[in-house]
Amino acid sequence: MSDLPAPMLAKSVEKVPEGDLLYEPKWDGFRGLVSVTTEGVEIGSRGDKPLTRYFPELVDAFSRLLPPCVLDGEIVVTLETDGVRRLQWDALTQRIHPAASRVEKLSVETPASFVAFDVLAIGDRDPSELPLSQRRTELEKLFAGVSAPLHLTRTTRDVHLARRWLDEFEGAGLDGVVAKPLGDPYQPGKRAMFKIKHKRTADVVLLGYRIHRSGAGVGSLLVGLHHDGHLRAVGGVSAFSNARRLELIDELAPLVVTGEDGAAVTGEKERSRFASANKDTSFVQLRPERVLEVRYDQMEAGRFRHTVQFERWRPDRDPESCTYDQLEVPRVYDLDDVLQ
Repeated sequence: MSDLPAPMLAKSVEKVPEGDLLYEPKWDGFRGLVSVTTEGVEIGSRGDKPLTRYFPELVDAFSRLLPPCVLDGEIVVTLETDGVRRLQWDALTQRIHPAASRVEKLSVETPASFVAFDVLAIGDRDPSELPLSQRRTELEKLFAGVSAPLHLTRTTRDVHLARRWLDEFEGAGLDGVVAKPLGDPYQPGKRAMFKIKHKRTADVVLLGYRIHRSGAGVGSLLVGLHHDGHLRAVGGVSAFSNARRLELIDELAPLVVTGEDGAAVTGEKERSRFASANKDTSFVQLRPERVLEVRYDQMEAGRFRHTVQFERWRPDRDPESCTYDQLEVPRVYDLDDVLQ
């Protein structure tokens, strides 16, 4: 996957910003960097994970419908329910399966689509240094006449329309709106875009779990973020059903860190100064290999201020990519100005 560029990233902001910007819907799927050559097709995730084998129907479409190029876009799965088609995240995550027979079966039952929103190479030309306004023109020419399952994302320069999209497109399963500076080149690995979502979320690394106070199942998950080369615990995730707590014990068993005696290694969760001295803060340590998305309201002192809620697993994300950079940083404001 090293031949593919790192994707340009986005920073969360509260509102749809105004300015010399191009607005796009925020698609709820797997970010995909795609290289189409005369020798074949390669698809890589945002975290440089190879995705090619999981989406044979897209490999076929890229080969048939496009000349040699490098694209940035989103892999999505859509399903129709009660006559309405929506993006389906769960169906998409099920496409990541180790068995080739299962991959082939799902490619027919829940086929994926690709929504392109940038172009980084066309044949021998490198348009990545061009401003976005010109890259968009190049992308539109490239996709002229291209049919499903490959699509070109909608765009607008009208901030009022973008704000309508933020509200209206949620009903179709979209994730928000992205705003991109029209005059900027493509900036691999940099948070040079803005994303506006319907709620605050963060992708975090699973570090361990605590047993439920009943003694059965997982009570809460301990999660962390990478910062300056260290993985820091930032809070806990709870509110699972009784059935789900028991399922998680088996689901997370392959990640449990064990000692020489084969027993699970435990640690101590940092104790709040308001917690009871008798409260059990021990947790089962897990190898930090799994990423989940959580909902949260505020950060304070580098941690989630309250217990956060589980949103979904993110098998497309690399744990090393889960850093503080993705979090919205509130504007500094003096308390005296609030109290006046």
